[in-house]
Amino acid sequence: MADPALRLPSLDALRAFEAAARLGQYERAADELAITASAVAKRVGTLEDLLGGPLFQRASKPLALTAEGKEYLARIAPLLAQLAALPQHRRAHQRRQRLRLTAPPTFARQILVPALPQLHQACPQIELELVLSVPFMDAAAPEADLHVRLSPLAQAGTALLMVDHMLPLAAPSLLAQAQPRSLADLARLPLLRTPVDPWAPWAAATGLDLPEPDEGPRLVDLGLVLEAAILGQGVALARPSLALGALRAGLLAPVLGAGATPTAPAATAYTLHLPDSGRDEPTEGVVALALALKQAAEGAAALGLALVSGGG
Repeated sequence: MADPALRLPSLDALRAFEAAARLGQYERAADELAITASAVAKRVGTLEDLLGGPLFQRASKPLALTAEGKEYLARIAPLLAQLAALPQHRRAHQRRQRLRLTAPPTFARQILVPALPQLHQACPQIELELVLSVPFMDAAAPEADLHVRLSPLAQAGTALLMVDHMLPLAAPSLLAQAQPRSLADLARLPLLRTPVDPWAPWAAATGLDLPEPDEGPRLVDLGLVLEAAILGQGVALARPSLALGALRAGLLAPVLGAGATPTAPAATAYTLHLPDSGRDEPTEGVVALALALKQAAEGAAALGLALVSGGG
């Protein structure tokens, strides 16, 4: 591209030539391109000057291509067609607002992905890019327009997306084997552990004297905890909002049954934040997306709680 001998035509000139060759008249090409016929002729003339020869036979109506014009059209027509086929060149695509959203893996997979049709219906003008973040590992969050984070509930404030409740869930096969009859029976079951959601706050809220488990793998991801529970490896202290799919499919169940297993509010909550760098007032698109996200999250939390409470 740095060749000083290279002289490229303008895209407007190529479009004018292609339209005139296809339609046979400068006037019809002008109507298609929303310019004047003289502008079409001028652009074709500029292209001919660049190429060093006529592309159309003079005094021919309808327009007829010269041999050079036919050869050139055969070469540039596929290139123009490829450019026209790119969705980025369509006005509807260019009117979309592109927003990037980061979220922890399990929240993204279990709440955001199922809600994508709902989010698109609420914000059809937004092209959403969803990127995973790994907040517990203190990894820097990717640059984005909105961030979903897991924050202390007491500090959530207006950023709160939903209030989660916690309860122990296990695979039906494990429950059938262990047959727990009270919360005290949890002490003899393998308890899955994660630093993201420790057992102590739930145990204290339910009045259960249960030490924090200190055996077994330490799973630093809520999705891994759910997967291990589904495989029958132990009991998960879980958020029903994140376990909706497994609860509906019968892959997980409350240890004492729906409605009989006590729940307690989670000590942490998912929250929604603008970039830390600080920008001006959020755009209408960001506000609309934030509202749709909150509705989707609240819906998942309410449905999950209904399922484990025996009301869903």
